[in-house]
Amino acid sequence: MSKTVDIVRIDKWLWAARFFKTRTLASDAVDNGKVKLGDERVKPARNLKTGEILAIDNGASVWEVEVLLLADVRGSAAITQTLYRETAQSIAKRSIVAEDRKFFKEPTMAIKGRPTKRDRRLLDKAQS
Repeated sequence: MSKTVDIVRIDKWLWAARFFKTRTLASDAVDNGKVKLGDERVKPARNLKTGEILAIDNGASVWEVEVLLLADVRGSAAITQTLYRETAQSIAKRSIVAEDRKFFKEPTMAIKGRPTKRDRRLLDKAQS
């Protein structure tokens, strides 16, 4: 990951920084408003600059990061963490959400895909 660039698309940077598994997922997230630059929606082809603040909702968690370096290739996780710095406010929010998940587990989180008949019965029993 020694290759840094001057200009990179926002979807490519999100993929290189490992917020999304594929560029398609990153591009779709930007299109759907899950990635915001300064509280404004952007397009996937927008060029990113260092120092900009991004709000990223990747489905599992919500991040607020400052862009430190630009890269257009995906490297190891340890190296890609040098591309951004998470804000203190974001760290606090994510720790609160993680704490809530530990104590108040969502019943549907254990179910992967479409629930079976048995799963639906257990969910109905838990709700009543």
